Amino acid sequence: MSFSQLGLNPNILKAVEEQGYTSPTPIQKEAVPVILDHKDVLAAAQTGTGKTAAFTLPLLEKMSQKPNKKGQKSYIKALILAPTRELALQVAENIETYSKYLPLKTAVIFGGVGINPQKASLRKGVDIVIATPGRLLDHISQNTIDLSRVDFLVLDEADRMLDMGFIHDIKKVVAIIPKHRQTLLFSATFSPEIKKLSNSFLTNPTLIEVARSNALSEQVSQVVHYVLKDKKKNLLAFLIHTQEWNQVLVFTRTKHGANRLSEFLNKSNIPSLAIHGNKSQGARTTALNSFKSKKIRVLVATDIAARGIDIDLLPHVVNYELPNVPEDYVHRIGRTGRAGNNGIALSLVCDEEAEYLEDIEKLTKTSIPVEDIEGFTVAALKKVSKKSNDKSKNNRRNSNSRNTNTNNNRRDTRNRSRNRSK
Repeated sequence: MSFSQLGLNPNILKAVEEQGYTSPTPIQKEAVPVILDHKDVLAAAQTGTGKTAAFTLPLLEKMSQKPNKKGQKSYIKALILAPTRELALQVAENIETYSKYLPLKTAVIFGGVGINPQKASLRKGVDIVIATPGRLLDHISQNTIDLSRVDFLVLDEADRMLDMGFIHDIKKVVAIIPKHRQTLLFSATFSPEIKKLSNSFLTNPTLIEVARSNALSEQVSQVVHYVLKDKKKNLLAFLIHTQEWNQVLVFTRTKHGANRLSEFLNKSNIPSLAIHGNKSQGARTTALNSFKSKKIRVLVATDIAARGIDIDLLPHVVNYELPNVPEDYVHRIGRTGRAGNNGIALSLVCDEEAEYLEDIEKLTKTSIPVEDIEGFTVAALKKVSKKSNDKSKNNRRNSNSRNTNTNNNRRDTRNRSRNRSK
């Protein structure tokens, strides 16, 4: 099947072809016709399979069918909500690419930067707004945005927005936009909470799930290295140097951890920058652009970047620390192996993370291969950790048993004392 068979505007097809795409991905093939048929959609697909284009292309088609009248100021027809600044920028870039030959104007709105340039852009008139919920509410409260004529609402990476606590912000936004609209909810994973959310915002949605929920791309090779916690940074530097990795995305759990690891890598002659929520938007944009252009070899990120980095040929992702939410592992390693390319995802696992690994393997229904590296890894770490956990559980059970016996003995003593007093 080709994109031309989806019934898209020749100007849209021209922009798609210029990007080198000839055939739609499974999620695009399933979603585009349904959206063109003006139905609400609840869709899930693996990360890196073209979800953004799956809703962007049909929305552009529908808007191109009702162009603004000559001399008419543009008004907001489509509102797309995204959980992070990086993802909002990524979606905006996709829309600008595919609408290259259409008379449509786009604005991207997020926090961490000045609000006045955004106000100026909105005053000029735009057709599509991509926004993070918090900054959008700022504009709403200041009456600098008009959402009264929105025809299309898209919730992109909805599960992440729930994780980040945006549910109340989303409800406030939905309350002020027209009820008669088309709503599309896209996510890399499904959960009971997502389905509950869809019942609140969508009307008789078409469910599209082109892969098993939380399935991993077959293009990504996964590897685990069991390593002592204080050996992790040395192992990472060793792998980057000896295997000559030139572009590596590394995930940590904390912002301070990202900063410390980046500093260590720079001291090890491995150009690196960190990206996380405490960085200014300017610093985050600089770090991301430097990574994409390969001015630095390593980008150290917290999970805020897992949904916002789109690099087709990113070869390596490293979990320096495993996430404590197993779904985040799916999103992290989904940054590699994109658009049909192969990728490698490594996880450096210490003893206190064994339980996280078990949760990930349970969620993804996979057993991740383990590889040893002489001088660094600990082959039996997982078994040791499990035995330690079992021993700890047994100790707790024994302790509870002893406490129960002690309480029973005290109760018997009190009863004997009462009987004597009687």
